[in-house]
Amino acid sequence: MLLGVFAVSLFAQNKKKFKFGIRGGVSTTEITADQLLVTNAEDMDRLQLGIQEANYGYHFGLFAQARAGSFFIQPEVLFNSNSVDFKVVDLTVNQTVPDILNEKYQYLDIPVMIGFKLFNTIRLQGGPVGHVYLNNSSQLFDIEGYEEEFEQFTYGYQAGVGIDFWKFVIDVKYEGNFNNFGNHIVIDGQSYEFNQSPTRLVASVGIAF
Repeated sequence: MLLGVFAVSLFAQNKKKFKFGIRGGVSTTEITADQLLVTNAEDMDRLQLGIQEANYGYHFGLFAQARAGSFFIQPEVLFNSNSVDFKVVDLTVNQTVPDILNEKYQYLDIPVMIGFKLFNTIRLQGGPVGHVYLNNSSQLFDIEGYEEEFEQFTYGYQAGVGIDFWKFVIDVKYEGNFNNFGNHIVIDGQSYEFNQSPTRLVASVGIAF
């Protein structure tokens, strides 16, 4: 992150190769996780917890872009909100239709894209992304004994392509993360997480000042 701040400050001395602005967009989350089996104190099956659907998310915030020849760096600071629907089956009452419980998450995303610009328009890019936990609201608290332990900072990577046209900055990026999904879930003091980390497809449009 400090590298991005330093590079932008350095390149900003040449205003023709520096721009900043606002941007926003949507994202889709891909989670192919199996179901979690929650047991009680007697080690008897109590709940079956799975993912019903990962919903579309949205983001908005600020970006800056600095160039040195064909090389560029593009840090961003974005408010990101997304949600997931969980299906919960109570195994103690022979439940046949699962309850669908929703959980919403808000993070401050800080991606730093580095890459090369082709034909003065097309960008090939990749770099790290940090996620700072802000807040969440969850219907999973309907489950008896449910608690949350969100990590305050997680990180991953993004890679993709971008197009600069007039004052518009368009990006489509693939995102991978290094933390398994659901690692904040705690039921009766026992931590649970799904066996895969979430990936996202992120599309956004910005306009430079």
